[in-house]
Amino acid sequence: MEVKIDTKEKFHVITPIVSELSATMADQIDKILLPFLQENIKNVVLNLEQVQRMDKAIAEQLIHIQQQFYENNASFVCCALGEALEAFLADCELLELLNVTPTVSEAGDIVNMEEIERELLDSDFSE
Repeated sequence: MEVKIDTKEKFHVITPIVSELSATMADQIDKILLPFLQENIKNVVLNLEQVQRMDKAIAEQLIHIQQQFYENNASFVCCALGEALEAFLADCELLELLNVTPTVSEAGDIVNMEEIERELLDSDFSE
């Protein structure tokens, strides 16, 4: 699966260059996203603007990946979902489980807020 990677100051924007994410791509998604947890900049914004369809298995995989990021003190935000994809995720009752924003800019704001939260929590524990 081809993706575009754009690195910002506090996060990476990963944009799949496909119109559909099928269940057979689950391993590929893991191999693309999970290595960022080993980077200095761990936070990931998954830009889904080009994805028009995805299998329920992939949506569930993204929820699992999101949980792994948060367990490792990193942010994972999906953004730019089209109406059809958003409706599909809502119908599957998965939309509310994903951290989703309308734009990359808003996803970046979420990442920055969560970074500040983590810094404040770290300082609370060190006192």
